[in-house]
Parts: sequence; C-alpha cells; structure tokens
Amino acid sequence: MTGMLQGKVALVTGGGNGIGREAALAFVREGARVAVADYEAASASETVAMINQAGGQAISLSGDVTQPAAVKAMLDAAVAAYGRIDCAFNNAGIAGHQVNASGKLTHEWSEESFDRMIEVNLKGVWLCMKHEIELMLAQGGGAIVNTASVAGLIGLRTSSAYVASKHGVIGLTKTAAVEYAELGIRVNAVCPGYIVTRMTAPIRETRTEGILARTPMRRLGVPQEIAEMVVWLCSDRASYVTGAAYEVDGGITAS
Repeated sequence: MTGMLQGKVALVTGGGNGIGREAALAFVREGARVAVADYEAASASETVAMINQAGGQAISLSGDVTQPAAVKAMLDAAVAAYGRIDCAFNNAGIAGHQVNASGKLTHEWSEESFDRMIEVNLKGVWLCMKHEIELMLAQGGGAIVNTASVAGLIGLRTSSAYVASKHGVIGLTKTAAVEYAELGIRVNAVCPGYIVTRMTAPIRETRTEGILARTPMRRLGVPQEIAEMVVWLCSDRASYVTGAAYEVDGGITAS
C-alpha cells in the first residue's frame, strides 16, 4: 500500500529525539525521504541510522536555527541531496529549564533567558519558514508545520517567555497561511500537551500528578501521537487545511 507522502521530501528540525525523531520516522513510513536536522549532530545521525536500518532514506544535517547562514546552509544541503522540499516540520525548540528559568514568575526571568527563549522558539521558526517559503514558491508549493504548544493557546504559570514564544509561533503560522494560500503553500501548527520526551523530563519529575489532574484523558501523550498529526497535515489528505493550530493534548485546552 502506498504511503500518503509517497515520493515527497520532508525536512525535520529538532529531529534528533522526541517528537522530531518520531515525526521523521513517520514521514519515512508514509513514503517520504527525510532530511533530519538537529543542533546536536550526533542525535540527528542516530535518527538517520534508525531510518536507514529500517529501509528508509534519510540524511542528517546540523545547524543552529537562530543563525541565518546556518539555516540557509541546512536548506541548501537538503535540496542538494533531494532536489526539493515538499514538507517542512519546524520543530526545534527549548524549554524553560534550558535557559535557567525553571519555576520563575514573569518578573523573575532574566533578560538573557527571555531573549534566548524567543530567539530559538520564535525567531528560529521564522528563519526556517523564510527560507522554506522561498524554496516552495520557486518549486510551486509545499506544506509547513510548526511546533507550537498548548502554551500557545493558554497562559501557564512560570512559563512567561515560553508562552510568549509559542503564541508567536501560532501568529506566524496564521499570517503565513493567509499570505501564501493562493500560491500553493499550506502552513499549520501542532500544539502538543504534556508529552513524554527528554525536554519534559524535569517537569514530569515534579509535576506529573498535577498535569494528570488537569488532563481529561488522565495520561501523558507520547511523541508518536504528535507525529501522526504532523504527517497528516503535510499530506494531501489535509489539502483544504491551512492556518490551523491543532491541539494534541488529551483535552487540556478543552477543559
């Protein structure tokens, strides 16, 4: 049976672990060739090894999504390998504990922590979109999915800049969707709830009971559940979907 992305080429940033890794594996399962990018080059290589061992086709890329030259080089390398990029999953991001802001209220965040969060989670997505859109315009279309969060839809205590960055991602997504809808480029966002990944480990160690209490499904999500939404949004099965921000959160934002 032919996969729903048969013959397509996909780029995944933050593809070295967690949601990005599972998305890369799902893209391949559905017939795509994949360029796996990650700031941690070794992690990207591990994902590619998993794909190749399973009979898929993938290449690993490294680079900092906050650096324009690095982003351009990443896209250029993917195009050099595969000739085009049909699907882009802009998934690279960081959490509060990675900028020394765990448990801090809005007034307690340092300017350095705030700036770094916005630089990676928001500017990084914009830089990737900028180059992906230029490429997709030249080739006649494509599909982009950005990783936002339930934090892009609601407020969360002690997550000031993270919440701001993810609200920004949804704003970028909606604006680009409107701008390029008639030009064959669809742009959507996925909004994960609390997912079992390396990034959420510090939160899960101290707050799992409270998280489960506010999650109607009473469980945490797994990366594969986000990957399924991403792959669908990139496929022709979602051909009339653009500018949307899909919650995959066990019901948190509905409760």
